[in-house]
Amino acid sequence: FVNKAALITGGDTHLDGSIAKRWRLCTIQEVEDLKTLIRLFPLWSTGIYLNIANAVQTNLTILQSLAMDRSLGPSFKVPAASFQVFSYISMGICLPLIDRFFYPFSRMLVRRPLTLLHRIGVGHVLVIVGLAAMACVEARRLQVMHQRGLAVAGDHLDAVVPMSALWLVLPLAILGAGSAFYLPDQVNLYYQEFPASLKNVGTSVCLLAVGIGYYLSTTVVRAVQKVTPWLTDDINSGRVDNVYWILAGLEGLNFLYYVLCAKLYKLQSSG
Repeated sequence: FVNKAALITGGDTHLDGSIAKRWRLCTIQEVEDLKTLIRLFPLWSTGIYLNIANAVQTNLTILQSLAMDRSLGPSFKVPAASFQVFSYISMGICLPLIDRFFYPFSRMLVRRPLTLLHRIGVGHVLVIVGLAAMACVEARRLQVMHQRGLAVAGDHLDAVVPMSALWLVLPLAILGAGSAFYLPDQVNLYYQEFPASLKNVGTSVCLLAVGIGYYLSTTVVRAVQKVTPWLTDDINSGRVDNVYWILAGLEGLNFLYYVLCAKLYKLQSSG
């Protein structure tokens, strides 16, 4: 269908062959560039939900840490908003380890290098595991709250559960490792696959997915609040663990969608 944009019809060109109506007639290269963008769109769209889950998880982590023991020693408490830093630290540590050890080992194991699509897929899986781990930590926090009798009506509002907030570090580290897989390779994928005339745009589409994902995350939160009683003003009265399970389940579906898109897409060159 898009090939019709390159077909010359009456009045599209001047007598000397130059294009008369630029908005109606495209070059063959421009048509091929558009086809490339259309083929990449399904893969790009899978990154939107990754950012939705990341935005929701970031906010929920702050709420969780506020309701947990954040003490490090007798006189210092880790700021609740700082716990997300553990994810970034994990990402920074994993990036060189992945390039130095994981990729060479995987090449020895499967006898061929992992493509960019494989690497991004590993990131999807780690995000699912990380969200499930966050759900388990929250379920344990609620269990401790009930065991300590903090669930008695009126006593649990804004209560700090005697459970170390450092339990959040491992799930955050897993999520950071997932980001170390999918974020750099998404940029590499788009830079590699985008047409030569749009290489600079290719590196920015990841940020577009981030913006859309974070914007849509508010819609997801409002939908959960409207349909379920899991997200309340007081985290101890809700079921944030169920929210995490929903996020993990949706990311599982998103991963299946990604696998389908990856199987149907042919890389221009091996990554």
